[in-house]
Amino acid sequence: MSGSRRKFFQDATIFGAGLLGLSESLHAGQEGRVAGSRQLRSGMRPESGPKNVYVPMVTPDVADLPHEMDGGVKVFRLVAEPVKKKIAPFKTIDAWGFNGSCPGPTIQVQQGDRVRVILENRLPESTTMHWHGLEIPIEQDGVPYISQKPIAPGEKYVYEFTVHQEGTFFYHGHSAMQEMIGQIGFFVAHPEKDYKPHADHDYGLILQEWAVLPSNTVPNTASMEFNWLTFNGVSAPMTTPLLARLGSRVRLRIVNLGMDHHPIHLHGNQFVLTGTEGGRAPESTWYPMNTVLVGVAQARVVEFEAKYPGSWMIHCHLPHHMMNSMMDLLRDRQIQTADQTETKAMNQMMSLAKSVPFEHVHPSPVAANAESVPGFPQDAFMEMGMDEVVEKPETYGLPKNWSAGMMGMMTMMRVLPDKEYDAILARKKTQES
Repeated sequence: MSGSRRKFFQDATIFGAGLLGLSESLHAGQEGRVAGSRQLRSGMRPESGPKNVYVPMVTPDVADLPHEMDGGVKVFRLVAEPVKKKIAPFKTIDAWGFNGSCPGPTIQVQQGDRVRVILENRLPESTTMHWHGLEIPIEQDGVPYISQKPIAPGEKYVYEFTVHQEGTFFYHGHSAMQEMIGQIGFFVAHPEKDYKPHADHDYGLILQEWAVLPSNTVPNTASMEFNWLTFNGVSAPMTTPLLARLGSRVRLRIVNLGMDHHPIHLHGNQFVLTGTEGGRAPESTWYPMNTVLVGVAQARVVEFEAKYPGSWMIHCHLPHHMMNSMMDLLRDRQIQTADQTETKAMNQMMSLAKSVPFEHVHPSPVAANAESVPGFPQDAFMEMGMDEVVEKPETYGLPKNWSAGMMGMMTMMRVLPDKEYDAILARKKTQES
């Protein structure tokens, strides 16, 4: 049998209806064979050949999803379930995620791979899974009733398809409220042949918003106002800084599944937009920028040369997204930043510091007549340094009280010379061992 004929029959087998009933599986297989043959005839799937070894994407604060091999198929196992998610040292919410994580674990494959995802539903309601941006047979698309029956609580379902694309994609429950309560994860398809120019570091950030009222832990998914903003499921300063060796090339993949668009800004560096949720962009379209708008349900991939040493901020530039909720820092005690005195603010912050606990550092100086000036205070009493609570190898060497101004949808890119970079890697290795 010829190689192309073997490929035809490989792509023609689709296990679309899951594990619930042989007849349904066989029916889905028939439909999948039709879709798979159309896909091959259209020439969408690239010719197979030797694949380059790729640099895996790192998703700070989120683990990768491991896989096992079944012949030539990569098999991933996902469990949709409620999770407790600590988004700040003093704030834990009740979210929904996958495999105990929110966002869900990152799936990484390579262009041309055959993929099987076994989804188990441990939610209290039915769900389905959509593979956002992937061109796959309709039976695998994850839209309830249109392409499959909803997966009932306690049931499993098998998705299987060949990834003929390269790029930054993501998976999510195909229900508006399930999306807003956390059901999303990266699905990255590395190219068969490495991108040029080659990137030495590859990082991913997922943008999410949460509406959590005082004294509550469950996000209000129907709300249009959000008071907690996260990168990869945590708010600054809990976000783990990204590391880059001085002189290297960095790729940053950003995915947004929320209700707001986010202008993501990198300090001190210019980057180029090299890709979207549709894959790699032609180099002729690249141009320098330092702020990229990541719209709802979009992915944006930027790259830059890490030639300036320092700890450079990466953050959403919407002002209210550069802070955490100021009205439930003390659980049921509301902080009204427009009606504060220095004494009141310090007392409230000290109460929070004792409960976490961490050492609260006095906020930045204010003028002697500050309280007589219209509009005061604005940012004066919002600083909340907690270096020791969020300490990790990636924060080693940062100046004291570095965390005071880190809030909301914010992290940093640390571009380090060899000695400092290697010292942090050594600390990470020691911690992991």
